[in-house]
Amino acid sequence: MSLSSKIAICGMGSVGKSALVIQFLQQRFVSDYDPTIEELYRKQLGVDNEAVMLEILDTAGQEEYTSMLSHYLDKGEGYIIAYSIINRDSFNKAGEYFDLIAKIKESDEKYTGSGKFSIKNIPIVLVGNKCDLDGERKVTYKEAEKFAKKNNCPFFETSAKENINVKDAFFEIVREIRRSSGNKKNTQKKKRCTIL
Repeated sequence: MSLSSKIAICGMGSVGKSALVIQFLQQRFVSDYDPTIEELYRKQLGVDNEAVMLEILDTAGQEEYTSMLSHYLDKGEGYIIAYSIINRDSFNKAGEYFDLIAKIKESDEKYTGSGKFSIKNIPIVLVGNKCDLDGERKVTYKEAEKFAKKNNCPFFETSAKENINVKDAFFEIVREIRRSSGNKKNTQKKKRCTIL
């Protein structure tokens, strides 16, 4: 029996979310495609010697679809927040995605990042895509790494085109979901009351 992991990938339009998903699932780079509204992919694979059925929801990044985004993100168990290293605005927008996810997941604690909601125990991986375009870089590795550390989430720079760290980022979100699920189970066990 395999575990199921529902992952939503989000970020501004044109950061390469669909290209990352297609590279991960089909090991090919697609340079030309229509902007995504919502696309759901499924694939069974092994992560750390454990079978996993991945459901990856590729969300819209265009402004005209933001009203639908909350609905899409609510379906996720884990999240990849993607930005482009050559687009400063896409990195700045990443903080808004952290806030939105925390708000949707109705966390009780204050968010330690740029906003007001908590991302504690919400499985998130930050991905800086297009690292093959280092000469056009607008967001430094160190800056993104600091942001990820502040938000207590793993960080990868990736290239969907060159297949750099793509598999690592997706495998890490599966691990984050497992860790989070384990923490929730332990918390639930601690809260049980047994009357003899």
